[in-house]
Amino acid sequence: MLGLSLYKEEGNRLKTTPLTAWHKEHGAKMMEFGGYDMPVEYQGIIQEHEAVRHAVGMFDVSHMAEFLIEGEESPRFLDYLVTNTPSQLEIGQALYTPMCYPHGGTVDDLLIYRMAPEKFLMVVNAANHDKDWTWIVEQAQNYPNVQLIDVSDETALIAVQGPLAKELIQPLTSTNLDALDYYHAVFDVPVNNINVHLSRTGYTGEDGFELYVKADQALGLWEKLYELGVKPVGLGARDTLRLEARLPLYGHELSEDISPLEAGLGIFVKFDKSDFIGREALWNQKATGLTRKIVGLTLDGGIARSGYAVSDAQGNLIGVITSGSYSPTLKKPIALALVESSHAKTGQHFLVMIRNRAVPALSVKTPFYRRPM
Repeated sequence: MLGLSLYKEEGNRLKTTPLTAWHKEHGAKMMEFGGYDMPVEYQGIIQEHEAVRHAVGMFDVSHMAEFLIEGEESPRFLDYLVTNTPSQLEIGQALYTPMCYPHGGTVDDLLIYRMAPEKFLMVVNAANHDKDWTWIVEQAQNYPNVQLIDVSDETALIAVQGPLAKELIQPLTSTNLDALDYYHAVFDVPVNNINVHLSRTGYTGEDGFELYVKADQALGLWEKLYELGVKPVGLGARDTLRLEARLPLYGHELSEDISPLEAGLGIFVKFDKSDFIGREALWNQKATGLTRKIVGLTLDGGIARSGYAVSDAQGNLIGVITSGSYSPTLKKPIALALVESSHAKTGQHFLVMIRNRAVPALSVKTPFYRRPM
C-alpha cells in the first residue's frame, strides 16, 4: 500500500529526506535526529532563531511520520486511541493530542487532521515512527472497518514559520490565507503549481504554515521559497523556539514514564468523552493529586541540559531538567524541569547541578515567550 520510498537507509546509515543533499550543498551542519541525517544549523542557531521570531524561516521536517486512518469506524477508533476528541473535528480542522499507554504514560504526542468524514491524517514524531505504527495497528484489531496506511515515505513536510510567513506564501497560492484559521488546513491546493496539504500550524510559537507535499516535489517547492528569501533553519533553532514557547518534546517533557497531566497538558485529556486508552490511570492520577509537574526555570550562571539534577534551595533533590538552552529572545538561560508538585509554584528558588556546580534558578510562568497578537 506504500508508494516508492525516496528515503534511504542502508545498513546502519542514517535515513535521508528529499532535501538532505540541498542542506549539505548549502553548508548545513548535519546531525542524527530520529534516525535521519538532519540539518542542525546553517549560519548559526541564534541568527536562525531570530529570523523566525522577527521575519520568516523554513524547516525541513520531512522526517516526521504520517499515517492515514480511514473507514466508517475511524472517528470512534481515534477517540479511543488518543486522549483528545478527533471525532469532533470539522473537515479541515486539526488538533493536538497525546496518545497514552494503559498506565497513563505517553506513547507519543501528535497532530490529527480531519480530511473527510471518515478520513484522518495523523502526524507523529520521527523517532517514534515504528513504535507508534506497531501500537496503532495493535489497537485497531478490534475495529475491522478501519484502514491504516503509512504514507511517511511518500510525504515530505516543509514548515514556514514567522510573522512574514503569510506574506511570503500568499503569492504562490490562490488559497486565501487570511481565511485559514489557526489549526485548520486545506487539502490538495496548488502552491507554486504543486499540490500540497496546507495547514496553519507549527512548532515555534509563531504564526506559520506547514506544507505536506509529495516527496519528489519537495525540492522544487523548497528552492522556490529560498529564492523568495525564506531563510533555512535547522533543528537547533527549532528546539530553542519550541522551548521558549513551552512546547513539549517527546522523550523530554513527555515519555512512557511521564503522563500528559504531569507535563501540564491536561487541557488535551478529555475525561468527559467515552473510554480511551489510559483513562482510568489518568483519572486516578488526577483524583489523588499529581506528585510531580513540569515547571519553567530561568537560570543565573549556566545552561541546564536534559538530565541535570534539580534541588530545592536547601540542596534536597526534588527533580530533573527535561529541556534547557540559552534563550535568544530573553537573553538568558531557560529550562523546563520535572519536579515534586510541592515545589511547582512560580517564584520558587532552585539549584541546578551543572558540571558539579550548583547554579541558582527561579521558577517562572510559562510560556517564556508569547508572540504579539
